[in-house]
Amino acid sequence: QVQLVESGGGLVQAGGSLRLSCAASGRPFSSYAMGWFRQAPGKEREFVAAIRWSGGSTYYADSVKGRFTISRDNAKNTVYLQMNSLKPEDTAVYYCAARPGAALVSVRYDYWGQGTQVTVSS
Repeated sequence: QVQLVESGGGLVQAGGSLRLSCAASGRPFSSYAMGWFRQAPGKEREFVAAIRWSGGSTYYADSVKGRFTISRDNAKNTVYLQMNSLKPEDTAVYYCAARPGAALVSVRYDYWGQGTQVTVSS
């Protein structure tokens, strides 16, 4: 059973930074892709960033490119999302997700965390 537990959300002023963490357990993740998604109130869930556990290839949504960085720590089985230059429109519940295989986008993610709230005040 795959478990994903997010942490690190909170309230921050515009222009500030937060780092989200996603602790993964239950499987060997070396052949997995890990993603971050977000859902704002009244909006559909959207892709934010993804990384291949093996090799570390990354992919970002245009809206966060240059501001957010996804990374992983193999020893800790943890994926991070460093968010800089935050904007009020980044306010959302952020979810960690995992899927077996190499594809990062336009694919279904099979496992999801419970989400962590990020609120950016103007």
